[in-house]
Amino acid sequence: MSKIKCIGILTSGGDAPGMNAAIRAVTRAAIANGFAVKGIYRGYEGLIHNEIKEFTTESVSGIICLGGTILKTARSKDFMTEEGRKRAYENMVAAGIDALVVIGGNGSLTGARLFASEYDVPCIGLPGTIDNDLNGTDLTIGYDTSLNTIMECVDKIRDTAYSHERIFFVEVMGRDAGFLAQNSAIAAGAEAAIIPEEQTKVDQLAQFIGRGIRKSKSSSIVIVSESPKCGAMHYAERVRKEYPEYDVRVSILGHLQRGGRPSAGDRILASRLGVGAVNALLDGQRNVMVGLKNDEVVYVPFSNAVKSDKPLKKELIDALKVLSQ
Repeated sequence: MSKIKCIGILTSGGDAPGMNAAIRAVTRAAIANGFAVKGIYRGYEGLIHNEIKEFTTESVSGIICLGGTILKTARSKDFMTEEGRKRAYENMVAAGIDALVVIGGNGSLTGARLFASEYDVPCIGLPGTIDNDLNGTDLTIGYDTSLNTIMECVDKIRDTAYSHERIFFVEVMGRDAGFLAQNSAIAAGAEAAIIPEEQTKVDQLAQFIGRGIRKSKSSSIVIVSESPKCGAMHYAERVRKEYPEYDVRVSILGHLQRGGRPSAGDRILASRLGVGAVNALLDGQRNVMVGLKNDEVVYVPFSNAVKSDKPLKKELIDALKVLSQ
């Protein structure tokens, strides 16, 4: 491909606090290095339907503090087809875009990897997901803010749990990763976290009942990772059947976890990674995710970043067990 002159930016998949800070950083770093910048609205769907607009420094003024994404986001079924990707590529070329910066999670970066393999397009990914489930980076954009939101909600729920001597099952996001559940449980002083990483090893409910509330506690908070089969409702129903002596309630936080102004941590992370994305293109890199490892910006091949087995440290699980006694 000829020398890059114009960079396109899009946000894809679920929104995450800090995406706007990343858009701002990529835009300003690109312009500072002599690139033109174009914003692509509604993710890959917008690329297919030619929703592309030229960005200037002023386009991103005042957005670092905003949640959500000014570029909007969407999940695109059309982009999963060869025809859809062909239309996206044609629109990209017609708009004069030479490289893409994709801000999103596992599915978004998988899409970028596929697009880059079919067409000669340098793609750089930024890890924008509250789940923190991308390999090769210690943190993802949005995770810290979401963690703080969950903690604040659980602090409020505990007041009711204590007053009524109840067990509360609080369901949080995270899909197949327990990072939000495990770390919010530690931060909020919860009695247990039920996470997918431990699902096949032990009966987490029986373990919690045996370890905690039966001994000394009249109220408890249990953080549960969302699951279509065994989320918070599933465990609450089990308590009603197997341990009817306990009063149990469920609180599903849902999209509360996605919204709100990004934390300082997420703003700084997004800013660093956004500058890192432009630096990657300047260095001739392509088809990598920009991450943060041991407080250093790193470049991770898409094939490594989208593996679905990012490990959750056992010491976190052990720490919660000790602290919830």
